[in-house]
Amino acid sequence: MAARRRAADFPHLIRDRDAKFTAAFDAVLAGEGITVTKIPPRSPNGTPHAERFIRSARQECTDRVLIFDRGHAEKVLHDYARHFNAHRPHQGRNQLAPLDDPNVIPLPAARIERRQAVAGLINEYRRAD
Repeated sequence: MAARRRAADFPHLIRDRDAKFTAAFDAVLAGEGITVTKIPPRSPNGTPHAERFIRSARQECTDRVLIFDRGHAEKVLHDYARHFNAHRPHQGRNQLAPLDDPNVIPLPAARIERRQAVAGLINEYRRAD
């Protein structure tokens, strides 16, 4: 049900050629209007961005928290994804977060505010208003 509500946000799915992805899997996604594209055969680096995010989420988040139930896991991972995209610096983007505008040069802040994120595992810092 939750995936159906968000299906409109994802018009494409790029996946590997693992045997666990059957024709029925692709048919369900096609029924929701999602185009499924398979990565080329024998391309182990075909999904590096997804694998990097999963590794980061495991090392920085789920390996350090005792998850109680599915709802708790979804909240923790949602918080981490928000942090990953909005605040966490990325080397490939010259230490900018994915949602940062590269054309904006931030001015030095007079006061910095700290906010705990992802169940208190990560601290985010921003300019205090």
